[in-house]
Amino acid sequence: MLPPVNMRPSFNITRSSHVRLSVVDLAESRNFYVNVLGLVVSDEDERTCYLRGLAEACHHSLVLELDEEGGGTCRRVGYRVFFDEDLDLAYAWFRERGLSAEWVDLPYQGRTLHVSDPIGTPLELCAHMETRPRLHIDFASYRGAHAQRLDHYQIFAPDTYELCAFYSELGFRNSEYLEHGDKLLGAFMYRKGTCLDLAIVENAGPALHHFAYTVSESRDIFTACDWAGIQGYGDGVERGPGRHGPGGMLFTYLRDPDGHRVEVFNSHYQTIDTEVEPVRWDAAALSTNARWGLPALEKWYFEASPFVGVEQIPPTEPPKPMTLERYLLGQSAH
Repeated sequence: MLPPVNMRPSFNITRSSHVRLSVVDLAESRNFYVNVLGLVVSDEDERTCYLRGLAEACHHSLVLELDEEGGGTCRRVGYRVFFDEDLDLAYAWFRERGLSAEWVDLPYQGRTLHVSDPIGTPLELCAHMETRPRLHIDFASYRGAHAQRLDHYQIFAPDTYELCAFYSELGFRNSEYLEHGDKLLGAFMYRKGTCLDLAIVENAGPALHHFAYTVSESRDIFTACDWAGIQGYGDGVERGPGRHGPGGMLFTYLRDPDGHRVEVFNSHYQTIDTEVEPVRWDAAALSTNARWGLPALEKWYFEASPFVGVEQIPPTEPPKPMTLERYLLGQSAH
């Protein structure tokens, strides 16, 4: 059973917007995201690199911040709100619930609100961002997998239902969900009218499991793997290419030089209309594959980027997914 959704929330979050990562070697990380994924550099200096997808007009969807001591951590995930007044409404809403909320002024996005959800996931909300020309038809400058736009994040949480209820109050709806019996283990939530802006999966958290970029063509998923190999990151092709059961997308997952996990996939269906009901999946074996393909490695289910300065909380019951290791052990026993 899913929590009720507030269809008229107090303020209007419109979509997942950007992610801020800490990296040990800025040049190495830049090389990965430009030459493997095909992102475009909007601006950069000696400590920060701002990137966007080819179809994105807003200044950045990925920010790489140099931190020689704390690479491999995530600083914040970002969401857009529709109007500047939504930021003021959000500030009051979080403060009324005893949740942290403070104002900051950030390059290329101006007035920004830093908040945290109930498990401590650090978020930032902004209403505006500088723009740059879209490069989706500048085919001569394409590189790597031709990543088009940031689509969603997946967060680990110690209790999926409780965090799902929090985001449901903010107007997030479920496209699909994973249950084992009556226990909610995975919630695939959205604001922008497609399958996903935020996926919540039960595990020690908060932690960033992955963030995802869309590609235009299915072959671009293979291109990501090819360019990972060419650039020396072949060992970081962690899962796929494959097809998800929930959402039905073709995908692959890669690990960047700091271990951050990024997915490239070929988009998904619309969920705008209010009568669209979420699809339930039986999570007895959390492979999340379609009707073919092997389960993921154990590390795919359990490894994630910690958030800077946030303590992780374990779930009441540790997850027991069908990993590739377990699957092969079972096959060998036969």
